[in-house]
Amino acid sequence: MTHERKVQWGAGGVMAWCLALSMLLSINLSSIAGRAQLTYTDQAADSDRPEVSLGIAMGAFRGLFVNMLWMRANDMKEDGKFYEAVDLAKAITRLQPRFPRVWVFHAWNLAYNISVQTQTREERWNWVNQGIALLRDQAIPANPNDMLIHKELAWIYFHKIGGYTDDANTFYKRQLAAEWTMIMGPPPPPSEKTRTREGATKVYAEWLRTFVDAARTEHQLIEQRPGAASLIEQVRSLGYDWQTEQQQREFVGRLEIIRHTLRSSRRYLFEREVGPRTKQVIALLDDPKREEDWNALTAFVRRKLLVDTFKMEPERMLRYTEKYGPIDWRLPAAHSLFWAARGVELAAPRQRKETEADFDFLNTDRVVAQSVQELFRTGELYFDFPAFMQGQYTLWQGVPNPSFAAVYGEILDSMRQRSYKFEGQYQTRGFSFMSAGYENFLIDVVLFFYAREGESATTQEWYRQLREYPEMNLSDPNRYKRFSVPLSEFVVTEIANSATRPSIMINQVNANLNGAFFSGLLGGNDESFRRQFEQAKLFHRYFFEQQARSNAVDMNNFRMEQLDSDFRLAAGNMFVQFIMTLGLDDAESAYRRAPNDLKLFAYDALQEQYRPMIDEEVKQAKASGDEAKARAFDVVFLQPDGLEAHRAEMDRLLRSRQRDIEDKSVR
Repeated sequence: MTHERKVQWGAGGVMAWCLALSMLLSINLSSIAGRAQLTYTDQAADSDRPEVSLGIAMGAFRGLFVNMLWMRANDMKEDGKFYEAVDLAKAITRLQPRFPRVWVFHAWNLAYNISVQTQTREERWNWVNQGIALLRDQAIPANPNDMLIHKELAWIYFHKIGGYTDDANTFYKRQLAAEWTMIMGPPPPPSEKTRTREGATKVYAEWLRTFVDAARTEHQLIEQRPGAASLIEQVRSLGYDWQTEQQQREFVGRLEIIRHTLRSSRRYLFEREVGPRTKQVIALLDDPKREEDWNALTAFVRRKLLVDTFKMEPERMLRYTEKYGPIDWRLPAAHSLFWAARGVELAAPRQRKETEADFDFLNTDRVVAQSVQELFRTGELYFDFPAFMQGQYTLWQGVPNPSFAAVYGEILDSMRQRSYKFEGQYQTRGFSFMSAGYENFLIDVVLFFYAREGESATTQEWYRQLREYPEMNLSDPNRYKRFSVPLSEFVVTEIANSATRPSIMINQVNANLNGAFFSGLLGGNDESFRRQFEQAKLFHRYFFEQQARSNAVDMNNFRMEQLDSDFRLAAGNMFVQFIMTLGLDDAESAYRRAPNDLKLFAYDALQEQYRPMIDEEVKQAKASGDEAKARAFDVVFLQPDGLEAHRAEMDRLLRSRQRDIEDKSVR
């Protein structure tokens, strides 16, 4: 065999070996790409635009073709052809599912551009939800570690739903609160344990742990709770199931309505009007032997909804609660915090030197910080879920949650490290965007605690942090003069300059009312109660005279109405929230000293909370012969004058607001 022939045979063998190896590697790579959802579309569906088929046929030139489609879609958007741009964007996402910016473009058109073209709140909410679902259900699974998509999803929650720019924002907030009340149930109620940040975080973490520990499958549920098998059979025989998303929503929604009603003092009216099937469900819920089985079944279905439909991770939700504080998932800021923080976490391992000059981490971290600020400002929510489900006008009232006051400063260092390409220039230019944001936040915190506690040690400590924070900006020549004045003078000046900001109004009204309730009613200081209560009323009135504006989409609500425009309702609901955090003895003291107008709001809530317990104590006292030592509920909490008239007035008020909404929708 000649030398040339040997070379040919050797080359042929190497080529055959390479071909075999490439086939093996190709199969392995295809398998990996499939599992990671990294394959591109290679088949067009019947409903696809012609561009999809053409793009698939372009083969290696698909990228160039998609660039042309992208420019065309952008031109359509600039020309106001939003629906056509959305339709074309769908084709682009089919051809290039790992093109993050087209997903963002598509979602923005749905949630912002198209939504504002509609005339009713319901239509707007539908388009905003479509934008959220697109990013959450399609874009993130196709790009699981992409921070831009996470940031845009968080921004829709924070800005579109949680902000004030959309005329229908108050409607969005109520819809979101109702949806998440059904999905997760109400959060833990205020109590003595939730007065501190540590206590509240622990209580909320225990609540979330029920979803973390919930069964993943029905088989696992029955293994954990054998008694659940008969409960499942009985519940299904009554027409309930949880195989599909719609069935899961209906099951937890109906169950939550029944549970809310059973806790109501008017339960007897509900039971008198419902049908036989609902009465059978009530009987199952009332059976104490079934309580743990019900809890396990409900947690199982709710976990399925969280994971399968809303792409949430209970384990991550628990971890964020332990990290940031007692997060109420009925609030838009809770979801913006979750998705922004998740995006940063998943993208961080891929951060490289060449990405340090990008703004992606900085911008996403800003959403995290802004969400924490918003949770401080409105992180404790009062929401009338039963009224919402009955189609009535629904109270939604977010008030400051001091548990989030310290979180901002705790997360700043890690944010600076990820964004040091920009923040590192602070030493030379004397200005940091993060420091500016933290300074504004600390001012709000100082104003809040001053209104609530006056010149207490807590307020003084926050003012000291504001003045002495080492990373504060040095570029403002008036900074020393602004922060060197006494605390009381500083507060007066800042309030005068910021009185029409919604966050300041909420902080001041809430803080003054809380001060009135704590130092006045609980502390027995009538003068303190009167002074702070009147201050809250003046601040509330000034804001709504200066800032409140009606709007064309939701005439029943002001665009910037984050507290009810009726001060009676705002103060009454805050008093309910306050008194429900007290133990029985303190609740009795505060209630006894409260004016009749506040008692009217609190009586029914106290009746739901304490009457069963007090009635049981009275029963046991009678059985043991110590009847004289026990006091009936109506002795502990005297029924306020005009209770029935108050109930009727509130009913008329809410019905009137509901009629306004219905009249607007007809027009």
